[in-house]
Amino acid sequence: MDQEIKGLSIAEARKRLAEYGPNRLTAERRISFIDIFFEEVREPMILLLLVTGFLYSIWGKLDDALTIIVVILILVGVEVFNEYRAKKTIEALRKLSEPTSPVWREGRIIELPAEEIVPGDVIVLQAGRRVSADARLQEVYSLAANESSLTGESVPVEKEVGNLVFAGTAVTRGRGRAVVTTTGMQTELGKIAALTRAQKPPRTPLQLAMRELTRWMVWLALGFSTVVPLLGWLLAKQPLRQMVLTGLSLTFATIPEELPIIITMVLALGGYRLSKRKAIAKQLKAVETLGAVTVIATDKTGTLTENRMAVKVIYPEAQSSRLLEMGVLCSDAPESGADFSGDPLETAVLRAARAAGIDIRILRQSHRLRDEFTFDNTRKRMSVVYDGEVMVKGAPEAILDGCGGLSESDRQKILETSARMAEEGLRVIALAGKKTEKEKISQEEAESDLSFAGLIGLADPPRPEVKGAIEACRSAGIRPVVITGDHPLTARAVAREIGLDGLAPILTGMELDNLSEAALIETVNKVTLYARTTPEHKLRIVNALHQRGEVVAVTGDGVNDAPALAAADIGVAMGETGTDVAREAASMVLADDNFATIVHAVEEGRVLFENLRKGVRYYLACKVALISATLLPVLLRVPVPFAPVQIILMELFMDLAASATFVAEPAESDLMHQPPRDPKKRFMDRPMVASIFSSSAGLFAAVSITYLLSWYTTGDLVRAQTVAFVTWLLGHVLLALNMRSEREPILKIGIFSNPVMIGWGLAAVIFIAVATLLPSVSHVLKTVALSGTEWAMVIAVALVCTFWIEGWKLISFRK
Repeated sequence: MDQEIKGLSIAEARKRLAEYGPNRLTAERRISFIDIFFEEVREPMILLLLVTGFLYSIWGKLDDALTIIVVILILVGVEVFNEYRAKKTIEALRKLSEPTSPVWREGRIIELPAEEIVPGDVIVLQAGRRVSADARLQEVYSLAANESSLTGESVPVEKEVGNLVFAGTAVTRGRGRAVVTTTGMQTELGKIAALTRAQKPPRTPLQLAMRELTRWMVWLALGFSTVVPLLGWLLAKQPLRQMVLTGLSLTFATIPEELPIIITMVLALGGYRLSKRKAIAKQLKAVETLGAVTVIATDKTGTLTENRMAVKVIYPEAQSSRLLEMGVLCSDAPESGADFSGDPLETAVLRAARAAGIDIRILRQSHRLRDEFTFDNTRKRMSVVYDGEVMVKGAPEAILDGCGGLSESDRQKILETSARMAEEGLRVIALAGKKTEKEKISQEEAESDLSFAGLIGLADPPRPEVKGAIEACRSAGIRPVVITGDHPLTARAVAREIGLDGLAPILTGMELDNLSEAALIETVNKVTLYARTTPEHKLRIVNALHQRGEVVAVTGDGVNDAPALAAADIGVAMGETGTDVAREAASMVLADDNFATIVHAVEEGRVLFENLRKGVRYYLACKVALISATLLPVLLRVPVPFAPVQIILMELFMDLAASATFVAEPAESDLMHQPPRDPKKRFMDRPMVASIFSSSAGLFAAVSITYLLSWYTTGDLVRAQTVAFVTWLLGHVLLALNMRSEREPILKIGIFSNPVMIGWGLAAVIFIAVATLLPSVSHVLKTVALSGTEWAMVIAVALVCTFWIEGWKLISFRK
């Protein structure tokens, strides 16, 4: 019996883990800061900077060349840090979603990461779980495994004691126990795979779109970076060498090489923030899609409810002791210290039995289990065969179908009692049994000609936070839909408690079977509750919602939920009660199985997508402003407004703002009152392009006005370039503050609500002071100290030319 199993000691398991190594098929791709550094240094843009530094050392002064080299190192450090942080975050997310396995250690079952399994471990096999290593079966109850990952054959293979089960295969039915024989690359799957490195995750549609945009913008930037210095040489009569260096610096500063990194980092950090809120994104694509969800199709039990069941009603009450004993014997939930682990319904029955004075260990030891036919959503029941006796539990109507000797009035009375219990929001299971003298009995024989024993009603209260989450969904334009296998009256009772329309029509699985695809597509727009459904029904509902153009998040936990999870735009598997097969099919795993967590995840998805738009918008606005501000003077036959070293430093500040500060931007207050994002809408849509050019116009105007005024009044190029440089640095900080929000004024969201941006802005202001007031730095950066009048002009023009955006938002917000 299970109680006699010990498994390996923790000390022995550690020793074997050191001897045999981790139980994994792939050699991990170690993410090293140094490797990313050398990878980044080989990038064309960095090589271009190095060429600029080299030419400076030949054509200019040594201190100029050293300055360029220092700036290059800082820039490379920033980009390496950003990429390193993004890759480490993705790696952390992958580790969070790795499978676990139930294992006997020191006399009790514990969940361990699959890679910690060692030869000699006793593993527990359950329907829906992946087999973590090659192992030999010691105990089997109706066990079948899908071995298609090895053989390509999708038909489940029946297993008996002494057979081998293989790593990577999935248990489709039954349960069992096995001793691990081989792990890692020594398993059959390891020998076939023979992989040496983990695969890189595929790029998301947004990442691919941004890469395409980057390629297009590269040619535009190269064109301007060639035209500006050429015109400067021909029209403004600037030295050719100076113009070549300016062109190289402009090329680096205007090509949006940081754009793909920004997107990867925002998605990765967004995924990490989701994990902190108990939602683990297995794929970056899920993080990207979250903000577009229009329908959340959810289970009831454990997701809307607390999954903390308790037996409330037993019918008939006179048979309560017998019914609780049958409930214990129809359960394989193991004892875990003073409590039980496993399915919440089964553990609730076990607690009630213990409270009634039943010694569960003695009861189980006194009955020898011969066979077990596990629960499935088609039969809606499970059965166990002991010496001389069969016991069955399941949905009342399914159990009654297998019962004989009941009059129609008795049957009707049982169904009415079950309905009353369901109306009170109770989950109702029925129990039945019969005697048998057969050594071997089929499932059909076991579940027919039964004697009805009684009903057990279990309460599972709704989670207190769900009602608020449902309301948040509605405010955000998201429709919650409940799909449950429970009785329709139970579903309706819970719906009333959580704030769903308790009078809305309910569609049952049987009614759904009678609908054509066209009729279902028409119906899904009106139905909020689905009851007595199977996973096949859930898949049909998801497909029908897709036909209506909905973006669907769907929850699931079982083997048969996998098709619906895979078909959904975001498949959400349960982390506490879900099977490995469900987790593998899903793109997100809920660590707490809570509906409110899905809503939090959607909100987080919206935040990160908005922040991504804001960061990219700001980044490209700065690029456009830089191109415009350098093009206008040469068309006026005036020298370019920035020295090459200044252009490179400006790029450093731009990169820092776009890749770090906008990521930390909190949500705007009306975010969850906006409709879901249309996933078919282009990222660079017309309003965003218009915003980029209108925002860049202010920065361009500020730099152009101050530079040209200084140049035409003083004729001093260094002074005029200093004015332009300071205006740019100050102006692009003010522009970032203005572009923090798309709808709300900065006074509404709070100037200090994004401390990262405030820190970056202060750093830029301190740098301006050092660059203009400290002679040794001024000499290197080609700047001079400005007069009070010049400071007043720079500050006033920068404020007016950027804060017009804030004025427009203030007027619009008041409307």
